[in-house]
Amino acid sequence: MPLMQPAATDLPSPYPPHILVVDDDTRIRNLLKKFLGDNGYMVTAAADAAEARRHLAALQFDLLVVDVMMPGEDGLSLTRGIRTTSAVPILMLTAMGESADRINGLELGVDDYMAKPFEPKELVLRIASILRRAPPQDTAPKMELRFGECRYDLARQKLVRSGITVHLTAGEAELLRILAQNAGTPVDRSLLAVGSEGDSNPRTIDVQITRLRRKLESDSRQPRYLQTVRGTGYMLRTDP
Repeated sequence: MPLMQPAATDLPSPYPPHILVVDDDTRIRNLLKKFLGDNGYMVTAAADAAEARRHLAALQFDLLVVDVMMPGEDGLSLTRGIRTTSAVPILMLTAMGESADRINGLELGVDDYMAKPFEPKELVLRIASILRRAPPQDTAPKMELRFGECRYDLARQKLVRSGITVHLTAGEAELLRILAQNAGTPVDRSLLAVGSEGDSNPRTIDVQITRLRRKLESDSRQPRYLQTVRGTGYMLRTDP
């Protein structure tokens, strides 16, 4: 059965809605990234509250999907902090039967909640409904990452360095897109290989990363922003 497509077509915006998924369960994060991506959304994922805060400091999101039960700072505490400075819509994921979490979340200003386990299609429909009800933005969402002399527009997938547009090959552009969507988080080399266009050989990814570094870094031999994560893959660091 084909996936439902209720998202981007329902929203009068030139940008795909950008969603931040915050959940310590790797399986759920990957499921939501794929399913929401297939339904027209741009998705960034965080494994805990600290990582979520780093993403929130660098990017503007249209909606957050936040799990209540996480190690360290839980989803309720994260939501409480976010609500002191932002009215971004939040959909909270709670454990089945935990009515206290749902009540606390609603008191903190959560827009909706779903109990785990949930049906991904229902989640997509709920997200579309929340976004339709959200107040219109006066300005276009901030979807620009900054690192050194470079600026990267996630929506247009455009890289500018010192005011000059940088030409990227198809493979380099796709790698930078994946790394930018996961800025501050290590991305496994095999996942980059699967997500990139053309040759998906992991060694080819290494070569493309080397070329990409020359376009991003002041000194590609000592990269500051496009870093190697030993035993994992690569990570894109951004400026605050």
